Amino acid sequence: MKLLGSLGFTLILFFSSATQAWWWSKPSTYTQTKYPIVLTHGLLGFDNLLGIDYWHKVPETLEADGAQVFLTTVSNSNSSEVRGEQLIPQIERILAITGAEKVNLIGHSHGGPTIRYVASVRPDLVASVTSIAGVNKGSQVADAINAWSEGSSAFSSLVETLGNTLATVIDFISGGGYEQDILASMSSLTTEQSLAFNVDHPAGIPTTACGEGDYIVNGIRYYSWSGAKPLTNVLDPTDLITGVTSLFFPAGVKNDGLVSSCSTHLGMVIRDDFRMNHLDEVNMLLGLHDIWSTDPLTVFRSHANRLKQAGL
Repeated sequence: MKLLGSLGFTLILFFSSATQAWWWSKPSTYTQTKYPIVLTHGLLGFDNLLGIDYWHKVPETLEADGAQVFLTTVSNSNSSEVRGEQLIPQIERILAITGAEKVNLIGHSHGGPTIRYVASVRPDLVASVTSIAGVNKGSQVADAINAWSEGSSAFSSLVETLGNTLATVIDFISGGGYEQDILASMSSLTTEQSLAFNVDHPAGIPTTACGEGDYIVNGIRYYSWSGAKPLTNVLDPTDLITGVTSLFFPAGVKNDGLVSSCSTHLGMVIRDDFRMNHLDEVNMLLGLHDIWSTDPLTVFRSHANRLKQAGL
């Protein structure tokens, strides 16, 4: 009896340990969406530039819990329409590789209007559109630069020369191979041109100044989120950029340094006041952000799970 008792106790321990080992080794599916997640960068964006990732640790974080993630590269400086047309064949290749029927598009900054264009002209390819600090109703920074360019041919030439040179260098180093047009990009991001773009591609755009838009249009779900703190980390040199550009906004207007919170609204607004600036929203530069704020990677993980729960 003692022998049987000892044997039984040993078996219980064995199976308990095996069950625990199986449980703890079981891969997480928290971010495992039905459709692949496709990331699209914004103005002067890239995938990797001299070891610096635009989407710092975002793909790895999402893939660790089951998501399929693809980075795309379009002209870092050009119109929303041109960028959107460049994105379409990349999506088609992703669908061919994965066998998926659609993709979940996530765009940052100018990537917002870019993916909205794709959803508008090729809705058959898209399950959802998520705009992160998307310039959906224009940027006052772009308005100022465009106004100065129209008022001074010398300034316009300077912006064109310096902007296209920088854009071309970024494109060359990151291996894009696309034509750049900084003036077309700046024009697309102005309030005037953004509103004109919205007439042609209205899905998800709020009809009020700072409300939410339709959550679902043509079977595509629309989401958005953004930050509202231009200066977040003294160790981050890019805070100097968003700190200066935030001066273009009137006092009291929430903004992330480049886009006002209200301008970023699209479809379901997850939140428009994270303690993040325009670069923190994609965990750049190198993950430096406000230590008191929600980690940007946590926001991405939560959203991937949101897409999963929605059957996307």
